[in-house]
Amino acid sequence: MFSLSRTLPQSFKFSRAIISRSFMVSKTLDSKVNDLANKYLPLAKEILKEAIRIPADYTKTDPKCGTSNHEGPRLEYLKNQIIKHKAVSNPRDVWTDDFGNLCWKVTNPNDGISPDFKKVIYFDGHTDTVNPLREEWTKKLGTGVDCFNGLTNKNDVSIEALISELGSVPPKSDWEKHILFGRGSTDQLGGVISQIIATKIMLELKDEGLLDGVSIKSIGTIQEEDNDGAGPFFAIRNDCKNAKPREIPDVIIFTEGTGDIHKGRLGIYRGQRGRMQIEVEVTGRSSHGSMPWAGLNPVEHGSLIIKEAAERYEKLEGFKTDEFLGAGSRTCSWGKIDTPSDCAVPEKFTFRFDRRITVGEDPLDCVADIDNMASVEKCRKAGLNVKVRIPKYTEKTWKGYQCNNDQTYMSWVTPTEHVALKSAVDTYKKVVTPFIEKKQNQTVGEAIPEEPRVDRWIFSTDGVGVPVPENYLGFDVPERKNWIHNGGFKWPAMFGFGAGCEQFAHKIGEYVDLRELKFAISMLARFPSRFAEIDKDRK
Repeated sequence: MFSLSRTLPQSFKFSRAIISRSFMVSKTLDSKVNDLANKYLPLAKEILKEAIRIPADYTKTDPKCGTSNHEGPRLEYLKNQIIKHKAVSNPRDVWTDDFGNLCWKVTNPNDGISPDFKKVIYFDGHTDTVNPLREEWTKKLGTGVDCFNGLTNKNDVSIEALISELGSVPPKSDWEKHILFGRGSTDQLGGVISQIIATKIMLELKDEGLLDGVSIKSIGTIQEEDNDGAGPFFAIRNDCKNAKPREIPDVIIFTEGTGDIHKGRLGIYRGQRGRMQIEVEVTGRSSHGSMPWAGLNPVEHGSLIIKEAAERYEKLEGFKTDEFLGAGSRTCSWGKIDTPSDCAVPEKFTFRFDRRITVGEDPLDCVADIDNMASVEKCRKAGLNVKVRIPKYTEKTWKGYQCNNDQTYMSWVTPTEHVALKSAVDTYKKVVTPFIEKKQNQTVGEAIPEEPRVDRWIFSTDGVGVPVPENYLGFDVPERKNWIHNGGFKWPAMFGFGAGCEQFAHKIGEYVDLRELKFAISMLARFPSRFAEIDKDRK
């Protein structure tokens, strides 16, 4: 018997499958995604609440539990939840890689589309948090909220203190129903949980086209807070080096919070500045504090270097500005004094600058800018030894992997005209805009906008670990993947979409609004198939 499906080219079969499925269900698929996101929001809250709480069980055995390189117990819990709640088709589809990232994958092998023609979408969210500062929560906010246990009694929480810390807090009447407090709620466990629920929904609606033409790899990365982008840096290079096209991502979505307390929640973020650490080591000569003339004080001389660096930054001397990402920036962020006692001239003063890098800035130039300052020259002429360098990150992951990478992290931008960005905007209008409460009682900064807000992050995310040098051996990317090429690097289209505001990250009183989390789930669940529909003709 004549078979049309056997004689048509594979690319046409891909288009036909997508178009026919889209014609039949597109009018109802968006609302079904919304319904399931609503249905599973209590489950998302339950998983997120426990993921935040877990370090409380390890305060005596591992006080750093949950922070970078101490994510193990949380990852084990999340892995079990992914299997238990069927966010994968088979338990074999969730694993931890050699670096320590939690990975899981979903696809529909019965959609009639060859894996070679499927769009490969990565979800990315980091599972580590910054230092929880548990005592500070109680000290500043009151006894009714805890960094691990969340809200225990809203009447024992100072809303004035919260506003002072965060700048924006919903009324207390919303807290018990809509707000989840705790370290990592916004940065970034809420994003990882949105990935879990999204893959669950995609599998439940796979027969209605939600996984047509796509292959999803979701990653719960580690070490992001200490070593931005190390998780995807490992994943991309291991997945893609000498890989078949079916394993190379077309798009990566970062689930870091994309809200802003002034502009509104749930932006679509298409870029960010990079960052680096610049370490300055000033070695002098120690002496007794009663005889400072016998020594060379590295702290006093080093302080002059910090002062000059701050003054130069105020005038933006040595900094470039990009119209979209903004200017580079620099601040002194860490210091260490080596001294025999507190009544001596110290032997050594080591400090670091956190340097944010915008488009067009070269990390080596940033180092040279410090090394050539007048205060550094003066310090050396006085007889002190000054070394200016980029430090390496040497800490091992919870699984024992050691990166030893320079602490330099790339900036990146996805052009607005890229089909991935256009698909993101389109998806927002399908699964967010129609379902926003029409009577939002919030200010502009607290509201979810009806029109998509395309913007950029101020801080750094996992995206800095993705760009790969153009000449990276064994890493050929087919043209149809539509990667971005700029400044000697290449990377897939990337954007961010996540619940929570940037301004809440690393702050006492951090919280996430579950109304945002629901839409983050919907967006992740719907984007891949919509992207495949829109980009169906790319061969």
